[in-house]
Amino acid sequence: MKVKSLILSLMAFTVIALLAFSYPQEQKKGAAWKVPAEYKSKANPHKGDAAAEKLGKAAYAKHCRSCHGNLGAGDGPKAKNLETFPGDFGDAKWQATVNDGELYYMSFIGRDEMPNFETKITDEEERWGIINYIRSLKK
Repeated sequence: MKVKSLILSLMAFTVIALLAFSYPQEQKKGAAWKVPAEYKSKANPHKGDAAAEKLGKAAYAKHCRSCHGNLGAGDGPKAKNLETFPGDFGDAKWQATVNDGELYYMSFIGRDEMPNFETKITDEEERWGIINYIRSLKK
């Protein structure tokens, strides 16, 4: 009887532990970015360029979608494994407060869970295309 009770207790503990670890944890909001002045004043040479945006959309799908999601809502398949919410690119307030140079820094230099993409995305037109595509996600 004691063995059966012990087995049931262990099974209950295992189920509780599995539920606790599989339950989605609350993601924290990232701290404010400290963007160097050189990036804050960086101008987008491809602003409004439809061809660059098309190139950026393809690059976004390859490099960004897994965390940021199809429409930039921060709901990609890898996002739930992050401690920090990846952000919502469609948020009008965010779009209005972050300029293209700052977005460039955030996207390619990165920090913490946001990886550095300087060696993965080396083409400047492709980089600015991603920025243009992210701008197109505004709601």
